[in-house]
Amino acid sequence: MLIYKILLPAQWAEFEAAGRFDGSPDDHRSGFIHLSTREQVAHTAARVFGQEPVLVVVAVETEALGEALRWEEAPNRGEVFPHVYGSLPRAAVAAVHQVAGAPAVNEALPRQ
Repeated sequence: MLIYKILLPAQWAEFEAAGRFDGSPDDHRSGFIHLSTREQVAHTAARVFGQEPVLVVVAVETEALGEALRWEEAPNRGEVFPHVYGSLPRAAVAAVHQVAGAPAVNEALPRQ
């Protein structure tokens, strides 16, 4: 199963260079890396990245994450989201999508 991490272009460049992603400032505040399912990712993009002109959405293979992946209910959202406790390894990335802002996320990603 694929899940998605939305990044700014500079974050993706750092991710590629390091071979792993250790989290955004928001992830650090939460204590885990926030990801979304295919059904959640467009809403997450609009809510969190609505003003960003360019996004990088990486598709992550859940099987590659092992026990670092936890499915947890988000406070005040009433939904269960995927969270990664630890670094997100580059090897877990199945696809990379360059997207022209949050409104384009849904159309840019393949349906599962």
